[in-house]
Parts: sequence; C-alpha cells; structure tokens
Amino acid sequence: MTPPAKATPATPAPPAKRAKPDVTKRDIEKLRAQLEREREQLSEELANASQEIIELDGADSGYDDEYGDAGTATFEREKQASLDLNLRDLIDQTDRALRRMDDGGYGLCETCGNAIAKERLLALPRVTQCRDCKQRDERFR
Repeated sequence: MTPPAKATPATPAPPAKRAKPDVTKRDIEKLRAQLEREREQLSEELANASQEIIELDGADSGYDDEYGDAGTATFEREKQASLDLNLRDLIDQTDRALRRMDDGGYGLCETCGNAIAKERLLALPRVTQCRDCKQRDERFR
C-alpha cells in the first residue's frame, strides 16, 4: 500500500510570524507625504476629467453631424471615460497604500506576507506584492 501523495499549496502560505518591512519609519513618512501629494494632484485631475466628460456629454451631437464628427465625439467621450477610470483606480491604490501605512501592513506582500524590497517600494509606492508574487500572478493571467 502506497502512502497518499502530499498536496502542495498553489500559493505560498504566509509566514507564522509577521515579517518586518524593509522600509524604515522615516522611509514611510517620506512615502506618505509623496502619496498624499499625488492623491491631491490625482483628485484635481479627476475633477477636470469628470468636467470634460460632462461637457462632452452635453455637446450637441444631433443628426446633422457628419459621420466623421459623430465618430470623433464618441472617441473623445470614450477616451475621457477611460482616463477617468484610470485616475479613480490610482486614487484607490493610493488610499489603500495609506491605509496599509496606518495599520502597519505597508511594505509587506499581501500574498505571501514577506517584506517587499525597499527599492521596489521607493519606485512603486502603491505596490502590494513582492516581486516574486507579482511575477507569479502575471504569469498566470
């Protein structure tokens, strides 16, 4: 009789003891200030983008428009809507990073629980995964 095969987890289990982030409190303070400035800028850009969508939606696109003009107007509305969604996503990512700073989870991978490299956080302060977990996720998409 052969023993049953051991199951291997698809994703690494978080460590039993919480890892310590590679970033210092001083690094986090600088990153917080940067993220708060960026959030303010993104909010202003979102307000402008939303206003442009309103203006494009209010533009008269009656049946008198030429076919090309109607297509251009549709393209512009879709482009503005896409920009609006991207800005909202960046704001959400920024808010999430700020919340993680508040709860002490900033700098730790949300997938495996290991520390995210300081260089990665300095380059991408909104990042939520270590390089290995992000690469694994990208491979399986």
